[in-house]
Amino acid sequence: MHFDYVTLAIVVGALVGLIILWKIIGIRVIPNNKIGIVEKWWSAKGSLDEQIIALNGEAGFQPGLLRGGIHFLTPLKYKVHICPLVTIPQGQIAYVFARDGQPLEPTQTLGRIIPEGNNFQDVAAFLKNGGQKGPQRGIVREGTYAFNLAQFIVITEDKIHYLPMGTFAEDATFNKMAEVLRERDGFRPIVIKGADDKVGIVTVHDGPSLNKDDIIAPTVGDNSTDKEVYHNNFQDPEKFLKAGGFRGRQHQVLVEGTYFINRLFATVELIDKTIIEVGYVGVVVSYIGPKGIDSTGDEYKHGELVEAGCKGVWADPLMPGKYAFNTYAGKIVRVPTTNIILKWISNQFGSHKFDENLKEVSLITKDAFEPSLPLSVVMHIDYRKAPLVIQRFGDIKMLVDQTLDPMVSAYFKNIGQTKTLIQLLQERNEIQQTSSREMKDKFNHYNLELEEVLIGTPSSSANDNKIEQILTQLRDRQIALEQVETYSQQQKACEKQRELKEAEAKAAQQRLLTESDINIQIEGNQGKAEYQRSLQEAAKIKAIAEAEAARIKSLSQGEAAKIKAIAEAEAEKEARVGIGKAVAIEEQVRAYGGSRYQLMQDIMNKFTSALEKNKIDLVPKTVISMGGGKEAGSMYNAFELLMGLIVNEKLNLDFGEGDEKAENQQIKGIKEALLKSIATEVKPAAPDTKTMDEASPTKE
Repeated sequence: MHFDYVTLAIVVGALVGLIILWKIIGIRVIPNNKIGIVEKWWSAKGSLDEQIIALNGEAGFQPGLLRGGIHFLTPLKYKVHICPLVTIPQGQIAYVFARDGQPLEPTQTLGRIIPEGNNFQDVAAFLKNGGQKGPQRGIVREGTYAFNLAQFIVITEDKIHYLPMGTFAEDATFNKMAEVLRERDGFRPIVIKGADDKVGIVTVHDGPSLNKDDIIAPTVGDNSTDKEVYHNNFQDPEKFLKAGGFRGRQHQVLVEGTYFINRLFATVELIDKTIIEVGYVGVVVSYIGPKGIDSTGDEYKHGELVEAGCKGVWADPLMPGKYAFNTYAGKIVRVPTTNIILKWISNQFGSHKFDENLKEVSLITKDAFEPSLPLSVVMHIDYRKAPLVIQRFGDIKMLVDQTLDPMVSAYFKNIGQTKTLIQLLQERNEIQQTSSREMKDKFNHYNLELEEVLIGTPSSSANDNKIEQILTQLRDRQIALEQVETYSQQQKACEKQRELKEAEAKAAQQRLLTESDINIQIEGNQGKAEYQRSLQEAAKIKAIAEAEAARIKSLSQGEAAKIKAIAEAEAEKEARVGIGKAVAIEEQVRAYGGSRYQLMQDIMNKFTSALEKNKIDLVPKTVISMGGGKEAGSMYNAFELLMGLIVNEKLNLDFGEGDEKAENQQIKGIKEALLKSIATEVKPAAPDTKTMDEASPTKE
C-alpha cells in the first residue's frame, strides 16, 4: 500500500510539474479561425502613460496579433486573449471605433483615414501615421478580417466585436453608436432605384462649418477627372474634405445607383425628383450661388433675372422633363404654358385651381339694379416670360388674387355703371368683344396674354327678384318674336315645299325628255346611217341599172323594129275594124230611128244582163194592192216605173207644143216594144196579187 501511494504521488507530482512547466514555458495553440491579442504584464521599458497600445515594447496591449498555430509566450510575462475573426456579410458595412491614437481636432467628428493601416488591420502603421482615436471615417466592406480588438471596436449589423476592458461607460458608448447606425440604416449601402424617381440629399457631419451667409454647402470634388479630390459621391470622405467640402446639407445630390457611404460621416435623405409635366415650365429660384448679372434691363424695376447657377431667379426656365433638383438649394415654380381659365363664379374653378377664391362681380347698373355678373377669363403665359411673372408676383395664385381679381372686377363695375340692365343683357356680345380688346393691354402690362373674356348671365340675389321679373318679360317678348318668325318660316317652308314638288315633277318629266332626246339622237343617227346606206344602195342600183339599160338598149333596138312593124299592122287592122264597127253602129242607129234609141238599146242590154246575173225577180212575187181597182193590180211595178223613168228622163223626146198626145202615144209605143223585147228574153213568174187586207196578218 505504501508503494502504491508513493507511486501515485510521484505520478501526480510529475503531472503537476509538467503543467507548471507548460505554463511557465507558455505554449499557446490558436485555431486558424481565431486570433490572439497579446497583453504584456511587465516590461523593462516601463508602462504606458495615456496610450492603450504599446508601440515600443512597453507593458500593455501589443499592436501585433497571433494567428493560427502554436506560440510560446510565458504567462509570467504575457497574457493572450483569444478572439474570433470578424466576418462582414455580403452587401453590408462595418464601422470602426479606435481606442488609441491622436485626439480629434475641434472641428472633427470622425478620425481621418490612414491608408497605411491596411483597412485597420495594421495597428502599428495606423498609430504611427497619425491615426486618431474615436469613430473613424473609413468603413469596412464585406469580408473576413483579423482586427486587433483591443485597439479597434468593429460594429456590424449583428454584433459589436471588441475586447472588453471592464469599463461600463465604454460599453454604453459602443451600444449607442450601434443604435444610431441602425436608425440610419447605416449597415447597408444606399440604393437609389431609377423606377422610384428619387434623389438623395446628402448632409455631411464632418468637416469645417459653413459661412454665415451660406445655407447649403456648395458642390466640390464632383469632377471625376481630378483624381486628387474626386470623392465619388461622398464615398471617400478624405477627398471630399481635401476638395474643400463643408459640413451641412450639400448642394450636390445622389441619383440612381448604389453608394457605400459612412452614415457617421454623411446621412442621405431621399426626396422625389422634380417633374415638369408637358404644358408647364419650371421657373428656378435658387437660394445659393454667386451673385449674377441682371438680364432684365434698366426699365424692369421688379427684380433681377440671372443665369443658371447664380443666386436668384433664373432667366431660363426648365422645360418639361425630370430633374434631380435639390429642393433645399432652391425651389421650382411650375408655370402653366397652356391656356389658364379663371372663373369669377362661386364654387367653380378651373383645372389649375388658381381661381379658388374668386366669385361673381357685383355690379350697380345705370338703372340702379344690382346684379352679380359671372365671368370667365382665358389667358396664356409665354414660357419665355414665365420668369418675369414669377419674379414680379411670386406665383400665379398670388397674381390672380392680388392683381387680376381687383383689376377685372373694377373694369366690369365701370362697365355696369354705363349700362342699364336691359342693355347689359342685350349687348352682352358687344361688351364681351370690347372688354377682350381693351383688357389685352392691361394683361400685357403684367407679361400675360389675354385670349378671351366670357360673360355669363347676370343674376340677382336671393332676396331680390326684380331682375328675374325683367328677365321674364324679356323671355315673353322673345317668345312672341320667335312665334312671328316661326310663322314666317312656316310660310316660306310651304312655298319651298311647293317649289320642291314642282321641281320633282319637272325632274320626273325631265327623264322622259332626256330619253326622248336620246331616242331622237339615236333615230337621227340611224336615219343618217340609213341615208348613207340608201345612197350606197342607190349608187349600186344606178350602176346596175345603167349596165342593164345598156344591155337592154342593145337588145331592144332590134326588138323595137319588130314591135313597131307588128304595132303598125295591128293598128291598121284595128283601124279597119273600127271603121267597120262605126259603119255598123251608124246603120244600127239609123235603123233604131236615132242615137237615142241606140242608147236605150244598150241600156236595156246591160240591165237584162244584170238581172240575169244577180237572179233578181223581174216581177215581185207578192204585190200589195192599195185598193185602186184592176189597173192597180196590173203589172205596173218597179220595172215599169224604171222604164218610164228611162223613157221620160233619159230619152227626152222632142215634141213641139200641142203635141202632148203624140208624145204619150210615142212613149207608150216604146214601152210596149221594150216589154215585148224583155218578155222574149226573161219570163217572170206571175205575181201573187193581194189586197192590203189579205196581205196583212191582222186587221190592224
